[in-house]
Amino acid sequence: MTAYDAVIFDSDGVLVHPPTDDVQAEATTAAFEAMGVETVDRAIVDELCDGVPAERVRELCRRYDLEPEPFWRTWEDHDERSQFHRFRDGTRGPYDDIEAVETLDHPCGIVSNNHHTTIEFVLEYFDLEHLFETYYGREKTLESLALQKPNGHYLERALADLDVEADRALYVGDSESDVLAAHRAGMDSVFVRRDHCRDVELSEGATYEVAGLDAIPQIVR
Repeated sequence: MTAYDAVIFDSDGVLVHPPTDDVQAEATTAAFEAMGVETVDRAIVDELCDGVPAERVRELCRRYDLEPEPFWRTWEDHDERSQFHRFRDGTRGPYDDIEAVETLDHPCGIVSNNHHTTIEFVLEYFDLEHLFETYYGREKTLESLALQKPNGHYLERALADLDVEADRALYVGDSESDVLAAHRAGMDSVFVRRDHCRDVELSEGATYEVAGLDAIPQIVR
């Protein structure tokens, strides 16, 4: 078994419970309403919630006669506020097994497709800042969509911050894009098969599959 010098984690679905589909849909609908669009096709709402490239956002904006950048800023703000609300009201929070991270002697980081400011909020609100030496989410811009996972861009930045070679680091995620991003960055991967991704079939196998974070300390040691 390979020993590792650092561990980088995804956030939603790994460290904290992921947002529910209905909450994301409500925020997306509210963003359209804020831009003056009262009726939006639910299929488009679902598509935006699932994640789309910048060019697709521009196509959808043309359909509704919206300027892409202002719409996207509005969408990002509504999405982030809805997440903050759910964290504050206790609907979302850290998984119980996040305590396993506290047992690690290795430097740790976070790389997420969520907003950088949302990751910042989570770390501060739940008093987790001391566990992670670096963290990256994406900026709230259309341009950032091209840099999110499975692109390894933010993983490479985190590795540089931690001063660790890719083949000595482990990335822990809960989606296929996490596994692909890790491998593209030259890292080994852990797929955490939680309830929301229990039946996911990966096109590219993870280095390890686990049921929860409790398994991570043994892997890295």
